[in-house]
Amino acid sequence: MKRHKAEAIGMVDSFEASHEGIKTVDIQKRCEFSGTSHLCIYFVTWNMNGQVPCEDIAKLVGEDRKYDLLVMGLQEAPRNNICKLLKNTLADTHMLLGKSVMQSVQLYVFGPKNSEQFTREVKVDKHEVGGLGWLIRRKKGAVAIKISYKGIQMVFISCHLSAHARNVEERNLQFKHISNSLFSKNRNPYAKSAQLTVWLGDLNYRLQGINSYPARDLIHGNLHQMLTSKDQLLQEAERGEIFNGYCEGALDFKPTYKYDIGSSSYDTSHKVRVPSWTDRILFKIDSNNINATLHSYEAIESIQSSDHKPVKAHLCLKLNK
Repeated sequence: MKRHKAEAIGMVDSFEASHEGIKTVDIQKRCEFSGTSHLCIYFVTWNMNGQVPCEDIAKLVGEDRKYDLLVMGLQEAPRNNICKLLKNTLADTHMLLGKSVMQSVQLYVFGPKNSEQFTREVKVDKHEVGGLGWLIRRKKGAVAIKISYKGIQMVFISCHLSAHARNVEERNLQFKHISNSLFSKNRNPYAKSAQLTVWLGDLNYRLQGINSYPARDLIHGNLHQMLTSKDQLLQEAERGEIFNGYCEGALDFKPTYKYDIGSSSYDTSHKVRVPSWTDRILFKIDSNNINATLHSYEAIESIQSSDHKPVKAHLCLKLNK
């Protein structure tokens, strides 16, 4: 499947983001934390597999915390108080602006200290989808935060969709139900719509049409970009089923699932699962007054406490004069 290309420097033209399929956004390496951007956001999504080593939390948030907002989406989060752990880790630089939690599906937004003056209208919502995940505290569904920060209206969604390669249509339906449900109660038709919408999470779309060992051979040969044509998420978006008008960075990193815990080796169990890009961050600009620049989109391969690798992205927004 062919992905739609955005401008070569990585700038997203919001006016053109209306056709079907996911547009690939090139990475602009030079970070604009220097102040030329109106708002810089650091996103992280991670399926934690019920584990929470403190050193991994520190790796997730990074040491050089010059970003304006940190948006962290978690799936299969453990019973531990993740919010408290994040607050303690970020205490020197950032404060909690909003959280939305549905058992193991969680979402946190942090801003710089004393950033309340820039923050308006923080609202939260959630939508559960079917399954028995609640029995083991591993829910499927989505949690969301709607926030106005520095005058920009944004919606962030952390989600965990149904597993297994065969359940493509089920995931498509879940995406549609979640999209239609979130913030639908008492919706004000005159309210300002979101200018930026970001989905991050374990979307659980798999590689299709290739067996595990041929896929691993390509990955080990650093030829994993050849696997993007097998990616169910891109295929379904190309069909117009999901994520209409959304953007994503190129899948230059290795598939993030499924790893043997404690290693960077893919699944050696009897199931020998096909490696897949289950963990994604996608964004959509719905304003002609905002340009978005993607500075990074990559996996954090040094973290080995889960069978998923975390994925991070750095997005900067500029307001047109």
